[in-house]
Amino acid sequence: MILIEQYFTDFTPHQLDQLRALAPLYQEWNEKINVISRKDIDSLYEKHVLHSLSIAAAFEFPPTTSIIDLGTGGGFPGIPLAIFFPEVNFHLVDSIAKKLKVVEAVAEGIGLKNVTTQHTRAEEIRNRKFDFVISRAVAPLKDLWTWSKPLLKPKQKPAPGMPETQLITPGLICLKGGDLALEIQESGTKPKILDIYSIFPEEYFREKFMIYVSR
Repeated sequence: MILIEQYFTDFTPHQLDQLRALAPLYQEWNEKINVISRKDIDSLYEKHVLHSLSIAAAFEFPPTTSIIDLGTGGGFPGIPLAIFFPEVNFHLVDSIAKKLKVVEAVAEGIGLKNVTTQHTRAEEIRNRKFDFVISRAVAPLKDLWTWSKPLLKPKQKPAPGMPETQLITPGLICLKGGDLALEIQESGTKPKILDIYSIFPEEYFREKFMIYVSR
């Protein structure tokens, strides 16, 4: 938690309470259903919570924005972002039902009202559109973008007099690590790439990146 408070100074007392409650909840549930590796559970706030919040450090989501977290696993990056953006709607999806059981228990345990879950695969979601797709190390960028495109709302056109900076440009935001050159080339996309180490200069974040592919 010290690390979180070091980089984010504008959490409300309620949000800080929610963040502090994550450790005991995940430790309790991880003993029943392994959603975080045993070696990582002691580094929950750095390797999972802060990593997820790198998206919050780079993006500002207006109230009522809709976001789908594909392959959320134990709830990352969706749960920390839902704490950070309480007026944004997060839909957390995974193909493994028992992982969503943990997500639902954690969300209920900390009183998150802006999280829904769905047990399904990305390609099976029909008739729903979102402003953003988020994901963390789930699949190659090529596959993520293929799954994301049908889920994204169309790009907005500005109303008369509206500055383009106020528009939401729907897109995929994913957290990845290592050498991504070949993966990006094979995806056929031209993403914006942000070095997370430039946001959080901690050793763990060396060679960890945020990729944004816009609609």
